[in-house]
Amino acid sequence: MTTVPQVRTRVRIPLRFGDGPAVESEAVTFAGLSDGLEHLAFVLGKPGPVPLVRLHSECLTGDVFGSARCDCGPQLAESVARIFEAGGYLLYLRQEGRGIGLYNKLDAYALQDSGLDTYAANSALGLPEDARDYTAAAQMLSLFGVQQLDLLSNNPDKAAQLARHGIDVRERVRTGVFANENNVRYLRAKAEQTGHTLALPFEDWPASSAV
Repeated sequence: MTTVPQVRTRVRIPLRFGDGPAVESEAVTFAGLSDGLEHLAFVLGKPGPVPLVRLHSECLTGDVFGSARCDCGPQLAESVARIFEAGGYLLYLRQEGRGIGLYNKLDAYALQDSGLDTYAANSALGLPEDARDYTAAAQMLSLFGVQQLDLLSNNPDKAAQLARHGIDVRERVRTGVFANENNVRYLRAKAEQTGHTLALPFEDWPASSAV
C-alpha cells in the first residue's frame, strides 16, 4: 500500500552557528516520504511565492565537528542566514557522504589520502559516485505548496532532479566558496567532474592537499 506523504510535527527551534545570533526557525518533520528517512525542513523567515531553498545533505563531520575536508559546515551556516533574510526553506536531508553513509564516507577518505579524488574513492569501494535521490525533497516542498523556487546550490543535479519532479527552479543561486588547503582538491573535483559552479581562488595550492 502506498503511503501518502504528510507533515508530522512542527516545532520552533532557534538556530545558532558559532558566536552568531540565534535565528528563529520552525522545524518540520514528515511521514510517508518515498525513502522512509527522517528528513527535516526548517522554515526560515517569511517564505514568499518563490522562496529561497537549499537542499543540504547531512554531513556529520562538517556540520557538527567542523571538519575542514569539505565545505559543508560553512555552507550550512551561510544558507540559514541567507534563507532567513530572503524567506524560504532549508531541507536537511539524511544523505551522509552523498548517500553512501558515514562509515563508507570515512573509508573513502582513507582512499583519498592515498591519492584518489572524492568520486574515484567511492567507485573504488564499489559505491556510486553520488547516490542521492531528491524525490523526498520534492515531496517535502510540495507539502509546503512550493511550485517554483530559487535554489541555493552550486550543484546542477539538484536543480535537474527537482525539475523532473515538476518543481520549477527559477534561478540557481551560488553559495560562497569556502576553500582551504584541506578541501581544495575536493572542491576542484566537484567543479571539474560534476559541473558545480565553483570559482576557486587558489589554483596554485599544492596538488598534495587533502581531498
